[in-house]
Amino acid sequence: MSKQISKWILLIILSSSIFLSVIDIFIVNVAVPSIKKGIHGTDGDIQLVIALYLLGYAAFLITGGRAGDYYGRKKVFIISMLFFTLASLLCGISQTAFQLNTARFIQGISAAFMVPQGIASIQILFPTHKERIKALGIYGSIAGSASVIGQFLGGILPDTHFFVEGWRLIFLINLPLGITFAFLAGKFLKNTVVEKTGKFDYSGVILLTLGLVGLIYPLIRGAELGWPLWSLILMIISIALLFIFLYDQKKKSFKGKGPLINMELFRYKDFNIGLCAVLFYFMAQDSYFLINAVLFQTGFGISSSETGIFFVFQGIGYVIASVLSIRMIPVYGKKILQTGVMIMIISLLFHIIFFQSGDVNRGVLLPVLFIYGTGCGSVLPSLLTMALKSIPSRFAGAASGTFSTFQQTAIAFGIGIVGGVFFYILGKAGTLQAYLAAYQTATAVNVIMLLFVSLFLFLLPDKVTADSQPEKLRVSDELLNIEAKPENCAK
Repeated sequence: MSKQISKWILLIILSSSIFLSVIDIFIVNVAVPSIKKGIHGTDGDIQLVIALYLLGYAAFLITGGRAGDYYGRKKVFIISMLFFTLASLLCGISQTAFQLNTARFIQGISAAFMVPQGIASIQILFPTHKERIKALGIYGSIAGSASVIGQFLGGILPDTHFFVEGWRLIFLINLPLGITFAFLAGKFLKNTVVEKTGKFDYSGVILLTLGLVGLIYPLIRGAELGWPLWSLILMIISIALLFIFLYDQKKKSFKGKGPLINMELFRYKDFNIGLCAVLFYFMAQDSYFLINAVLFQTGFGISSSETGIFFVFQGIGYVIASVLSIRMIPVYGKKILQTGVMIMIISLLFHIIFFQSGDVNRGVLLPVLFIYGTGCGSVLPSLLTMALKSIPSRFAGAASGTFSTFQQTAIAFGIGIVGGVFFYILGKAGTLQAYLAAYQTATAVNVIMLLFVSLFLFLLPDKVTADSQPEKLRVSDELLNIEAKPENCAK
């Protein structure tokens, strides 16, 4: 009995990585107006606070998974958890936008090394399929809870002044959590066998990181500065680097040298369509939080605490819909996702109609946010499944890593593009009408992106039937197996 209990306790320790990584996305989304004021930053600075974390996460995620095999998952888990905690401290004591954004990038890289160790260890800790599915359900619930808790704390903490400015607490609360879980991991987690098969694709990581940062940074900063020549040149160079990265990956795949991304995946039409849907979906998702948080707090003068509570309603809608949609997907397939996207579009149109003045009717706003959350919850949990349906089991791990990298990159692009539209139209006016015009235009851009999501979902195969369900479960098992052996991503 004690062995069974200890296994589930270890799951909680391992799940701390996904909890901290997710909460640090959502907690910042709500708190950006307070952060901007605290560091005396610009609109571009607060966009980078979100984007650089995601880019660090995206660029090193696959490498982070492989590090566990090279150096042992326990060691990598603890070291990356401590670096994440240190980066959180640096964020909390930052005095300038440059210091904060540098620390956020390091925090994202740490998360990229921390999270895969928890996922991979589930395979070893729960060897039977039944236990593993239960463990994954708990793991996913913890990640979902982190998003809701992050939105709540992102609103409450900036209005709390306890020895330091309130916005700093959104980073400093990671310190006791990170130290505690690193200690528990050191005490209770077991060492794994080091398997140095394959090589790190260092050049791939460097090319991808430089390409992504070189594209997102001038996209955000250049729009703010009126597109100086350096920003245009840097974007051209970064696009060239990304093409070189793709060529480099294709060449390494051909020679069997273990590329960062397995280029064979892109031979599958449905996977490419799924990635396109992912691109437009995630570009809309997180930019939604950014522009709403700024509108509510800076435009309407609503407190940070109340804004956090608003977003909790959206989060509750997400959790309820996600639980229901997972059960309905095997029967109705992509129709559930298409319905969810339409709910999101209709809800955003209500946002545009509803926000015509600074007089916000809470009785109408809260149901609108809740409904938008139900749309998100109908789409997100099954988007990965739909994208991987046609992928052979042997490629499942590589496809999952590519999907996650693409997801984080898409969010960063959304922050740059939609946020850029919002702040460009807002300009320096600072009037309520300017905020409303900027919000309505940026939200219209998100509606267009979601229409593209609908188009790509239409092009995907219809549904996962009851007969095909066992194959889907086999793919899920293979995902865990390859996560446990990240070097297989290159095969």
